[in-house]
Amino acid sequence: MLKTTLLHPEILRALASAGHGSRVLISDGNYPHATATPPSATKVFLNLAPGVLTVTDVLRVLTDAIPVEAAHVMALPDDSEPPVWKEYRQLLPDISLEVMERFAFYDAARQPDIALLIATADQQRCANLLLTIGIVFPATQE
Repeated sequence: MLKTTLLHPEILRALASAGHGSRVLISDGNYPHATATPPSATKVFLNLAPGVLTVTDVLRVLTDAIPVEAAHVMALPDDSEPPVWKEYRQLLPDISLEVMERFAFYDAARQPDIALLIATADQQRCANLLLTIGIVFPATQE
């Protein structure tokens, strides 16, 4: 039995295969999964029904499983800030959200360093979140 809150076997396998600098895309329900992710990425579809699960639900569990070095978000066309970013900042208190224009975000999410796509059914606008996996330091070096 695992002690971690993350129990999904396919997600665990993909994260165990990834390393420092690999990226994880947690996408909202409107993301073009088939065309804006690399073929090499493990794809896990958790989009059961509209609003179930959300990007924040997934992020909450992932932050217990992996160190996050960087986080990128997709800009709204009017440059306003989606309310969900406040939740991301609460869950990633030591990380600055790096804002990317929509098509630049898609380009970044198509790169071969995307190890894992987790598709959610989040209905919030621009809830997509691209995480860079950090380093796990030995306990004596933190």
